[in-house]
Amino acid sequence: MSSQISTPQKDISILIVDDEPINIAVLEGTLSQSGYQPLTADNGPLARQLAKEKTPDLILLDIMMPGESGFDVIDKLKNDSRTSQIPVIFLTATADVEKKLEGFRLGAVDYIVKPFHPEEVMARINLHLKLSRANQLLISCQSDKIKEKKTPKVNKLVSPTELPQAGFHVFQHRAEETGWDYYDVLQLSEHIFSFFIADISCKDGNTTFIASALKTLRQQNASPMYTPLDTMAMMNGVLHEILPGSNSHLTACLASLNRDTLQVTVTNSAHPPILNIPAHGTPYFMECRGDVMGIFPEVCFEMRTQPVEKGDRLVMYTDGLVERASRNQAWANELWRLREAASLIKDVHLHEAPEVFVRALTDPDANTDPDVVVLVIDV
Repeated sequence: MSSQISTPQKDISILIVDDEPINIAVLEGTLSQSGYQPLTADNGPLARQLAKEKTPDLILLDIMMPGESGFDVIDKLKNDSRTSQIPVIFLTATADVEKKLEGFRLGAVDYIVKPFHPEEVMARINLHLKLSRANQLLISCQSDKIKEKKTPKVNKLVSPTELPQAGFHVFQHRAEETGWDYYDVLQLSEHIFSFFIADISCKDGNTTFIASALKTLRQQNASPMYTPLDTMAMMNGVLHEILPGSNSHLTACLASLNRDTLQVTVTNSAHPPILNIPAHGTPYFMECRGDVMGIFPEVCFEMRTQPVEKGDRLVMYTDGLVERASRNQAWANELWRLREAASLIKDVHLHEAPEVFVRALTDPDANTDPDVVVLVIDV
């Protein structure tokens, strides 16, 4: 009778970052007794180096440290694609609400207040490890379901008349066979609306499959409980699994507009920035850095929340709009043309605005007829 030897599970590693040796010793002992592998660092630069080399499953990060503070460390971790997805729990001796909110804005998932109790530490660690694993499982399940679809079909794109409370209008022109400029609009609650625009590049010509996947992923991962950054990170995880290697990728921009609080939150994936045309003031771009989606499993996105006012007008667009405005120029060098054209649509009716904007930026001597999507949103 043969016996099977089970394979040991991969060690779950937790990085402890604290400049107090006694705190490190207590946490190290608690984690070891609970079956976890502790890693330790007593300063920010060492912590970031270990995070990149060891990729721990979670980081316990002290806020008050000499040199780089915990806020400095998490900011750098979240802006590095190698470490941006690692959950971070702050260790703090203060109950200052503003400091806690700053930590959450920078990407922390929780706080543990010193002096800490070992049982509370383990309860919070276990909770966030479970959430992280559940997130990974959800990505895998969504990937499998999309792959199972034999004949993916893109549902009809939502029209302004179907969702009038969203307050948008759209111009769309499709020309390329190897790409597809795509948009979607969802209502997340009575007052919150989500606007998504993407430029799909697919050398294999399978843009219908990718557009169908985007529609499904948007519906599955858009909710008031998710920030735009959460949604984009989830979508990228699935896209990386289902897209055919480096032949396919996309740039995208996701904006969540809360009409009650008058705030717009934006996340960008290497896509041209949203143009904000204030009712009172000078047009400006909502700049956000971000990696291309679909190529790498770990990516880095910035998120920006901006107050807006009634009467403001937001413009989301694909880079084909800039191609219409100029020949042989990268979109980043031609944004000034869009800012100049903003005055032409500031006071026109919403349903006319996208076409007026495109027409103002079309070079009559250009030889190209690129894909273009323009979403104009009234606050």
